[in-house]
Amino acid sequence: MIEVNNLVKRYGDHTAVDHLSFKIEKGKIYGFLGPNGAGKSTTMNMITGYIASTEGTVTIDGHDILDEPEQAKKCIGYLPEMPPLYFDMTVLEYMNFVADLKKIPKDKKKSMIAEVMEMVKITDMKNRLIKNLSKGYRQRVGLAQAILGYPEVIILDEPTVGLDPKQIIEIRDLIKSLKEKHTVILSSHILSEVSAVCDYVLIISHGKLVASDTPENLGKLAEGSNTLNLTVKGEKDKIRTALGQIGGVKNVTVADAKEEHAWNVTVSTNEDSDVREEVFFKMADAKCPILEMQSKKVSLEEIFLELTEDDKKSKTSDKKMEVNSAGEAEKILEAQNGETDKKEGEDK
Repeated sequence: MIEVNNLVKRYGDHTAVDHLSFKIEKGKIYGFLGPNGAGKSTTMNMITGYIASTEGTVTIDGHDILDEPEQAKKCIGYLPEMPPLYFDMTVLEYMNFVADLKKIPKDKKKSMIAEVMEMVKITDMKNRLIKNLSKGYRQRVGLAQAILGYPEVIILDEPTVGLDPKQIIEIRDLIKSLKEKHTVILSSHILSEVSAVCDYVLIISHGKLVASDTPENLGKLAEGSNTLNLTVKGEKDKIRTALGQIGGVKNVTVADAKEEHAWNVTVSTNEDSDVREEVFFKMADAKCPILEMQSKKVSLEEIFLELTEDDKKSKTSDKKMEVNSAGEAEKILEAQNGETDKKEGEDK
């Protein structure tokens, strides 16, 4: 549906997007994640043709966004972070205006507008001026203009900003229903939203794609995902020896537990290894009862932080450089002041 090949965007010496390549398939919801300044919005703006790329190509349903902009943009519905609304229009006037811009046939326009407004639950607001709507309803009007015309690809940038919890659930359900007829690309800083809604996640950092997979598979690849936490009663050495005999176990750590004669045990295993049954039988044979067993589940937040760790490191090193530079500057100033004091003393 969408092919992005070696996409680059430079602003002078700064590279906002660095040779980004990925494919978007039909009928799925894609989550687009990255820290602030990673290049998410720049990438989305290039996909929609809002800005031109420095290098690389974006192809939508076989149409290059720069060579065939009209045909490519017909396939896209876009909701930016700030919805493009005219505040002095009523909701219905605005929807008619958008329908005319999208060249929706007159015989279908009225029914389609009514259908879309009902879908996003703004029918009751159709005669209200947009400037008098709450932020949540403005967001819904923005979503309605993106859906109008039923484009094959719908790109949503922070679609639930400003909505109350009930509205967020409704919009999430609406986004899920959209994948029956559309491909959806969703950019959001709310990671729980991405894991709840998206079938596939793309994570970018410093303008580069650092991971692209289903949320489940990303969880398996993340550090610490293959960990079993136990509370076991028995002898410490006996527990460690028995667990160490299980195939696929990489490491066993044993620490004191709150309960008497019990231990907190952490078992690290190879990727895709499920040793829970073997652990149960080993502990039963060793007559060391398991009081509690929990398989660690890595959240999307942890995966995100792990994959974008370089951002934190680079920021830390930048701060250190700033501190060092400040320290060096202070020493230079002190030296200069010392030289000045010395010179003044000599003059006297």
